[in-house]
Amino acid sequence: MPVSAAASAREILTRLHDVMAARSPAQAKLNQVVEIIGEALDSEVCSIYLLREGVLELFATRGLAPEAVHVTKLALGEGLVGTIAEQNEILNLDEAASHPDFAYKPETGEDRYHSFAGVPIVRRERSVGVLAVQHADPRRYADIEIEALQTVAMVLSELIANAGLIDQGGPKDRVQSTATVRIAGQKLVDGMAAGYAVFHQPRVTIEHTVAEDTEAERHRVYAAFDKMREQIDRIAREAEFGVGDEHQEVIATYKMFAYDEGWARRINEAIDSGLTAEAAIERVQQRTRQRMRQIDDPLLADRMHDLEDLSNRLLRIVSGQMGTAAQLGLRQDTILLARNLGPAELLEYDRRRLKGVILEEGSLTAHVIIVARAMGVPVLGRVSDVRRQIAEGDQLLLDVTEGSVLVRPTSAMEEAFEAKLQLRQKRRAAFAALRDVPPVTRDGHRVTLMVNAGLRDDAAALDTTGADGIGLFRTEFQFLVSATLPQRERQQRLYRDVLEAAGDRPVIFRTIDIGGDKALPYLNTADHDEENPAMGWRALRLALEREGLMKAQARALIEAGAGRTLHVMFPMVSEAWEFDEAKALFEAQRAWLGSRGRRLPLEMRYGAMLEVPALAEQLDLILPNVDFLSVGTNDLTQFLFAADRANPKLAERYDWLSPSILRFLRRVVEPARTAGVPVAVCGEMGGRPLEAMALIGLGIERLSITPAAVGPVKAMIRSLDRSAIAGEMTRLLAHPVRDMRGALGAWAATNGVELA
Repeated sequence: MPVSAAASAREILTRLHDVMAARSPAQAKLNQVVEIIGEALDSEVCSIYLLREGVLELFATRGLAPEAVHVTKLALGEGLVGTIAEQNEILNLDEAASHPDFAYKPETGEDRYHSFAGVPIVRRERSVGVLAVQHADPRRYADIEIEALQTVAMVLSELIANAGLIDQGGPKDRVQSTATVRIAGQKLVDGMAAGYAVFHQPRVTIEHTVAEDTEAERHRVYAAFDKMREQIDRIAREAEFGVGDEHQEVIATYKMFAYDEGWARRINEAIDSGLTAEAAIERVQQRTRQRMRQIDDPLLADRMHDLEDLSNRLLRIVSGQMGTAAQLGLRQDTILLARNLGPAELLEYDRRRLKGVILEEGSLTAHVIIVARAMGVPVLGRVSDVRRQIAEGDQLLLDVTEGSVLVRPTSAMEEAFEAKLQLRQKRRAAFAALRDVPPVTRDGHRVTLMVNAGLRDDAAALDTTGADGIGLFRTEFQFLVSATLPQRERQQRLYRDVLEAAGDRPVIFRTIDIGGDKALPYLNTADHDEENPAMGWRALRLALEREGLMKAQARALIEAGAGRTLHVMFPMVSEAWEFDEAKALFEAQRAWLGSRGRRLPLEMRYGAMLEVPALAEQLDLILPNVDFLSVGTNDLTQFLFAADRANPKLAERYDWLSPSILRFLRRVVEPARTAGVPVAVCGEMGGRPLEAMALIGLGIERLSITPAAVGPVKAMIRSLDRSAIAGEMTRLLAHPVRDMRGALGAWAATNGVELA
C-alpha cells in the first residue's frame, strides 16, 4: 500500500489518465477502471454502480460474477449501495452482513466477501453512482484507502457524465410545474416581502478533474486564496451594523476560516493526489458536506456552513466563474435563494433590492441569520427541493410570520398579500402608538412586560417597544458567535453596555446556557457525548462542573453591575442544591472582589429558571432562597410531553393551552404567591396573546417575550378584565374541555378581548 492518501490516489489517477484519454467505449473504460482500483488497493472486488432511470445498476466489476453486470439493480436506499447513494455518505464495514441495510443479491456471488467499503460518486452535489470494494477477510479499509476511493470517484463522475451513462439532471434539478404552490419552511428572521426569485450562485461545472501539471494547479490555488482573502478583508472593513460588535465577531470568525492553514493544506494534499485545482477544492468540499451530515451539534454545523461558503467562493475564483447574483447586481426587488449562505455572502448584496432570503438549510444560530437580523432581512429556512419547485425569475410572496412562501401567485393572491402587508404595517403603527401606554387591564391590574434579548443591539428594543426591562438576557449568545472563548473583560464590557442602555429598567442576566445542543467548538465537551443533548450535560450542570468558566462570568457580571441592582438567573435548575451552589459561587466572587476594593452592585437578586418539571417538587426548598422564578415554557413543554420541540413531526403533538401545562403552571404560581416570590414566564408561550391571556388568568403578572410580541400582548392586556379571566380559568381547569384553545378563544371573543 502507498504511504499516504495522496500517493495512493496519484498511483490510481496516473493509470486512469491513459484510460480516460483512450478512444475505447465507455463500458471498456469502466471495466479497466475497476481492475486498476482493485489492483492498487489489493482488493478482491471493485464494483461501479451507476444511477440510471432512478435505479442503481451494476455497470462494471472485478471479483463479482460477470453475468451480474447490467442485471443487478438496487433502488435508492436498498442495500448498502443504495444507502450510500441515498444518504450521500461513506460506508466502511469489516462485516457487511452486520449492517441493518445489508441486502444479499445471489446473482453476484458476493456471499464469500466479508469486508465492504463504498463511496458515493457525486456530480453537481448529488449522488449519481457508487464505487465499492470488498474483501474476503473481515477488515476495515484504512483511511488512506477511503480517501483514495473518494478522489477516484470524483474523476469517475467526469468520465461517466461525459459518456452519457448517468441520468442527466433529474427530478430534483428541474421545476416540475408552473402552477401556484405554497412551500413551508422554518421561521428564522420574521417579516414579509415580495420579489422575484434569484439564485445566489449558478453551479460551477468542473470540466477537468485530472491535473496535467501539479505545480501549475498549486499556483492557481495559491492565487485564488490570495484573491479570496482580499475580498473577505474588504467585506469586513465595509460591513456596517451600527452599534454593537457581535456582528463584527461573526465576521472575525468567518475570516478565521478564510485564513485557516489546515483547510489550505487539505486542498494541497488533494492536488498532490493528481487533481486539478477545481477538483481539489470540490473534493475537500465534498468531505466537508459529509462531515456536516454527521454533525448533531447545530453550532458546529453552522461553522461548517461558513467553510462551505468560503469553498464556493474559492471555487468560483479559481474557475473564473465569478458570477454570483451579488456580483452581477440585482435589477429588481429580489428574494434570494440558496442552499446556505455565509455572512460575507449576504453582505455583498444591495440592501435596496434584497427583500428576503430563502434557504434550503439554515438554523436560528447560524452566523448568516445573526447578520440578516441586523440587516432587517426576513429569512425562511429549511425549504426543501428549492430548485425543483422554484425557477429563476418566479414571483414570490414571502411570509416568514406564517412560515411559508407563495410561488407564482395569482393576481388575487397578490392583492391579498398586499392587503395583509398593509394591515401588518398599520397594526405595527398602532402597536407603536401604545409604546408609552402602560399594560394595565380594564380592572386596573398592572402587568409587567419585558423583552428577551441576547445581543447588545437588542437593548434598543426597550425604547422602541416601551418594555419594562429585559426579562431574559441570554449571555451565551456572545459565546456562540465568537471564534474563541470570550475573555472576562469582553464579557464585562457587553454586560455594562446592556445595563447602560437599559438605564433604570431591570436586566435579568441568565448565566451561560451552553452544552448539549449548544456545544462550542473551542470548548472540549467530548467526554459528554450525548444521544439526547437537550436533556444532557448543559446549562447549570455544565457550569457547576466548569467552575472556572462560571467564576469568570460571575466576576464580569458583578463588576459590570457596580452601583446598580444586579439580577442573575440560573438556567435549567432541577434541584434546590444546584441553585444554592451557583448562588454561593457568585457570593464568593462578590466577597473576593469586595476584599480588593472593587465597586460592587448595590444589591444582588438571584432567580432560577423552572424548565425541569422536577423542580416543581422542590418548591418548598427553593422558594425561601430565591428572589424570583422564571418559567421557561419552551423546554418545560418538551420535557412534560416527552416531545422534542425541534422535531416537526411532534410539533403539533402538544398545545401550550392543554390542561396539563396550565395545571402545572398553577401548581407553581400558587405556592410562589404565598411565599411572596414573583413568577414570570419567559418562553414563547407568553408572546402569544391568547396564551398570555390564559397566563394572566392563572395569576402570572410578569411576561418576558420577543420585542415584536410586546405590542400585540399589550393591546390584549388593555382589553382584558383580569378578574373575569381568572374566574374562567378556575372553571376550565376544574372541568377541562377537549378543546381548551377553542374555549378560550370563544371566551375572548365574547368578552371583547383583542387578539391580534
